[in-house]
Amino acid sequence: MENQNLVKAHLRKIRVSPRKLNLLAQAIRGKKVEHALKFLRFSRKRVALDVYKTLRSAVASAENNYGLDVDNLFVKEAYVGKSIVLKRFHARGRGRGNTIHKPFSHLSLSVAQEQ
Repeated sequence: MENQNLVKAHLRKIRVSPRKLNLLAQAIRGKKVEHALKFLRFSRKRVALDVYKTLRSAVASAENNYGLDVDNLFVKEAYVGKSIVLKRFHARGRGRGNTIHKPFSHLSLSVAQEQ
């Protein structure tokens, strides 16, 4: 059974656009957990800290709940989904107004043990 070696972690309603979050997800997808954590730790992106914490949560679950070896884990899946969009009003000149979109997104990470 392959699913015993697969551990998931989710982070919901992150205040960042899915497009920006997907850049980090693409960067860590398929990497060993050790390299992915180092990359996220020193990344200059604002949302990298949230992704770092989520990945650490998945690793801790794999170690404590499933007894997997942390040194053999890699990021099997990292995908981003679109969430709600808050719409705000921004006053402009001559009595007009524009809308400002404040997007949210979801992150799903899966770590698996190398065979």
